[in-house]
Amino acid sequence: MEKPFILHMLTTAKNLSPFDANMALDAGWINALPYLNVEPSEVQGLVQDVIFSRSPKNLLKTGIFIGGRDTKQAMDMLKSAKRSMFAPFEVSVFADPSGAFTTAAGMVAVAENDLINKFNTNLAGKNVMVLGGTGPVGQVVSVIAAQAGANVRLIGRQLDKAQNTADMCNNEFGAGKISIKAGADAEKAEYLKTADIVFATGAAGIELLSAELVASAPQLKVAADVNAVPPAGIAGVDAFQNGTPIKGSNSGAVGLGAMAIGNVKYQVQNLLLKRMINAEKPIFLHFEHAFEVARAYLKETSKK
Repeated sequence: MEKPFILHMLTTAKNLSPFDANMALDAGWINALPYLNVEPSEVQGLVQDVIFSRSPKNLLKTGIFIGGRDTKQAMDMLKSAKRSMFAPFEVSVFADPSGAFTTAAGMVAVAENDLINKFNTNLAGKNVMVLGGTGPVGQVVSVIAAQAGANVRLIGRQLDKAQNTADMCNNEFGAGKISIKAGADAEKAEYLKTADIVFATGAAGIELLSAELVASAPQLKVAADVNAVPPAGIAGVDAFQNGTPIKGSNSGAVGLGAMAIGNVKYQVQNLLLKRMINAEKPIFLHFEHAFEVARAYLKETSKK
């Protein structure tokens, strides 16, 4: 009897994200089984129950998805899952807590795409501000941009929290090979004097960058806002904006709204879930793979 494709979906939250469950089923997984309120210490036991319940052949039709809300915790759970397996008892694992990995990948990729196509440059050496940077998406945007060669400043309302977050990103996600700096929200006008790219990743419905500040930025090229709830996180950038000039920008900056970012995020998550299904051997996916897929997706669509 043919065995079904089963995705075991682990979350530390009390509810599994309906978005993630729908994405899994739409990508081709036949069953998406939720595991709620999962403690990190329980990952090994759950993973080993998964791998020992099917033959090595049918383990290729089996996967694990890690959700939750905490980015570091999700990466730790991914590592724990990988350590809990051994050949031939292995399955693919994909971590995407609160969609932060795929959202951040889409956000940075669309900004990079506009830098290339509209300004004939890329992220290397550019000065990047990440507003609302202490949250999950802001953390991962900071890491991805830094890994792409940008000079990143992670901005938070409280400098000490922003510094702690930047240190965590550098050490836990960047393995000490990146150097994200921290900044206080009160100083953003000063940082804007040299900013090339601004990412707004804060809570929905909060304006993080006013029209006056946008106008004051002398070398701003791209401003991307992940917020779809009015008011916009960046004044002058609406949810449907996709690389058109920002009204009032004196530097000729272009804006990217939540729908442009969300479309790429959706495509990336779908493609990674399908990659798990089609993998000929177990794969372990996180934000770096999401950015790789986002870049490839935008490069391919630009040819059409």
